[in-house]
Amino acid sequence: MTEPAATTIPNAALSGTFSIGGNLPVHRLGYGTMRLVGEGAWGEPADPEGAKRVLRRAVELGVTLIDTADAYGPEIAERLIGEALTPYPPGVVIATKGGVTRQGPAKTEYVGRAGYLIQCVEMSLRRLKLERIELYQLHRIDPRTPLEESLGALRKMQEQGKIRHIGLSEVTPAEIEAAEKIVPIVTIQNRYSLADRRHEEMLNYCERRGIGFMPWYPYAGGKLLKPDHPEANTLRRLAAGHPSATPAQLALAWLLNRSPVMLPIPGTSRVAHLEENIGAAALRLEP
Repeated sequence: MTEPAATTIPNAALSGTFSIGGNLPVHRLGYGTMRLVGEGAWGEPADPEGAKRVLRRAVELGVTLIDTADAYGPEIAERLIGEALTPYPPGVVIATKGGVTRQGPAKTEYVGRAGYLIQCVEMSLRRLKLERIELYQLHRIDPRTPLEESLGALRKMQEQGKIRHIGLSEVTPAEIEAAEKIVPIVTIQNRYSLADRRHEEMLNYCERRGIGFMPWYPYAGGKLLKPDHPEANTLRRLAAGHPSATPAQLALAWLLNRSPVMLPIPGTSRVAHLEENIGAAALRLEP
């Protein structure tokens, strides 16, 4: 199969479109912002202006789904988005998350109390310079707080017009069903990649229900791309039919081809790497 010429400008629109909640269309290949900030999602980026260039370039390349969280930095990724992209171009959806506090690099604690989550939403609106968050995801279910309290707070913000759609992260089908007794759930965000398919059942459930599946860690933090990884042979087999594609592009293309509800959100802090990732949208893999 003929691949696009190397000089072709990558475009996320080639990944196809998914309608979140049935009324919020996005290009399926998005961009995640955790890597814009310091190591372990802690602290300012080494190059703040470079981080803003990455965000603007993502939009130029057709990305319409940008995923972030108040825990990235904390607060820094949301602030950078607000500074770099407002006024937001038509069709760009900022999806953010709340419910995780950060005490240092890679150190987190889940907090699902109603008052805290309401504050999270209000502060995210302020940093992102939005009047409404199109997709707000509970970053983690807090085992110490009743789900009715956590999602009840988000339902309240939805009723006030400050949230449009609600999603969950790192959940099971049973937890979605419990959540949907309180609010409709339109997306989930679970760890998933060619190398890590522990949530295969969850993906199949989302596909049956038409729920968007946003896989985080889409190439295992780069481990999948190393020649000694157990799935490296799979990538080499894919590469035989796509000699101009990079391993990262093939890993992302595998995700896009795996399910029509898949919404990969690979992250990076470099424009060149971003352009490489978006190039995956043009790849078509045989079953």
